[in-house]
Amino acid sequence: MRLSFLFLLTLAGLYLTLAQGTYEDCCLKFVHEMNKYTKRMVMSYRMQQTDGGCNIPAVVLTMKKGRRFCVHPNAKWVKELMENVQSKMDGKKPKTPKKQRG
Repeated sequence: MRLSFLFLLTLAGLYLTLAQGTYEDCCLKFVHEMNKYTKRMVMSYRMQQTDGGCNIPAVVLTMKKGRRFCVHPNAKWVKELMENVQSKMDGKKPKTPKKQRG
């Protein structure tokens, strides 16, 4: 009797653990403004889609020290900031060496 109860208790605990799914780091609110200094600290960004566990579309900005901010993807200043960050990221890519004529 004890063994079957222990088995059922373990099985129920395992089921509850698996039923919770995975934890996703989702944006729940937006930053509506940023000053020029803060905008210069943005190192990269990623798009948050509405699939999976996240309900709202957002752009997640990653700062130099690793801090993250969620901003609205349709805001004009966000689109401009994304273009600036992308151009900085493209500029940091190593250039392929030119072939020398021999």
